[in-house]
Amino acid sequence: MRENTIAFPGLGIGPFTISEGFHFFGLSIHWYGVCIALGIILAYLYCKKKAVRYDISSDTLLDVLLYGLPSAIVGARLYYVIFSWADYKNDFLSVFKIWEGGIAIYGAIIGAFISTFIYCRKKEISFGKMLDVCAFGLLIGQIIGRWGNFINAEAYGALTETAIFRMKLVNSGITVHPTFLYESLWNVLVFGLLHLYEKRQTFNGELFLVYASGYGLGRMLVEGLREDSLWLGALRISQWVAGVCFIVGIVLIILGRKKAKQ
Repeated sequence: MRENTIAFPGLGIGPFTISEGFHFFGLSIHWYGVCIALGIILAYLYCKKKAVRYDISSDTLLDVLLYGLPSAIVGARLYYVIFSWADYKNDFLSVFKIWEGGIAIYGAIIGAFISTFIYCRKKEISFGKMLDVCAFGLLIGQIIGRWGNFINAEAYGALTETAIFRMKLVNSGITVHPTFLYESLWNVLVFGLLHLYEKRQTFNGELFLVYASGYGLGRMLVEGLREDSLWLGALRISQWVAGVCFIVGIVLIILGRKKAKQ
């Protein structure tokens, strides 16, 4: 497997070399997949405890996860393909070659959102409460999952020689903004914010809106440093989506709190 040599000169760390994966009984295991799997497992275990506060059983939460995972994968792929259609229109079968890369986190969230909505409607469960619980899990998954990008030396930002957190990719000889780190740390802050805000929650679904607006703000800023984003006009697609999430989330929180006080 490919090895990447990385250093953080501004912090005096490295260089060190890390492999993108390892072999286990003849199987190639990629650390990126391990990070994703670990994020999912820890997110579920945390949400399982948090669900008690919202009167949601562990079995119900597991059902949501089992339906949400395949929906998230399909959504992540569709989102990417739609906004990169020029790369697939002449070879439609390549749309299904997800192992070659090409997924997007917003698509994953949308896919899981839809499947969870359908499940909650069918089982007559509060969709708002479920979203509030899942908001914590989403952040845990995103905090850990982004480190898979670090191991693969991908999804990094623009060139820089001055940023204190700058990351040097020795293999390619460039020094860049470690956007994976920026987003991961920002999500840690949003995770803490959710716990503080939980004490002031006034309506079901409010915590999810705090997550959407908080994550949206951070993603909008960090995405501006990315070099591998999908574009729509003058801004990256993720920046448009992040901006909408931030604004809509804030507006719905204000309206929801106002309604709850009536």
